[in-house]
Amino acid sequence: MKLFIRKSVSEESLIAGCIKQKGSDQKALFDKYSGRMLTVCSRYIKDKLEAEGVMVTAFVKIFERITQYSGEGNFEGWMRRIMVNESLMYIRKHKSMSLNIDIEEAHHLPNFEAVEDHLQAEDLLQMISELPVGYRTVFNLYAIEGYSHKEIAEQLNISENTSKSQLSRARAHLQKCLVDMEQEIEMNHGIK
Repeated sequence: MKLFIRKSVSEESLIAGCIKQKGSDQKALFDKYSGRMLTVCSRYIKDKLEAEGVMVTAFVKIFERITQYSGEGNFEGWMRRIMVNESLMYIRKHKSMSLNIDIEEAHHLPNFEAVEDHLQAEDLLQMISELPVGYRTVFNLYAIEGYSHKEIAEQLNISENTSKSQLSRARAHLQKCLVDMEQEIEMNHGIK
């Protein structure tokens, strides 16, 4: 038994128009999803112009391969996977992914109650974007995209243990950033 998810008429017609290579439907699809897809690419690629370039390249692939979308599942999820794969190809091509950068371990757990009042989603996204590219890539694939360590290892051509190590180091780095934020908050507000 196959589960089919009913698409909205506008999404179905956009897909049909893109299959027929209608420029107006391709533009409409790009306009509808480009903001969300740029966010996906930006999680992997820090430079905004490079992330935009990767996103555009991925959209070209989407338009070329749209007949491969079977209509099953979520169309946006299908596009998101292409964006992630294109981002990973960019990272591999530019050999900018270092998987062996050491960081100082976070020995102190942050006081999440103190940080919680001051931490915004943008702050957390900024902390993630400042991770070394290897940590950031594995963290995004595992924590945000939901890939398993086995899938990450296959995507990045690394071992599962390297994936697990990079995730652990990313978490330790983020924990250290939260501790630093907590200390800054305490200094600014005279909290001890």
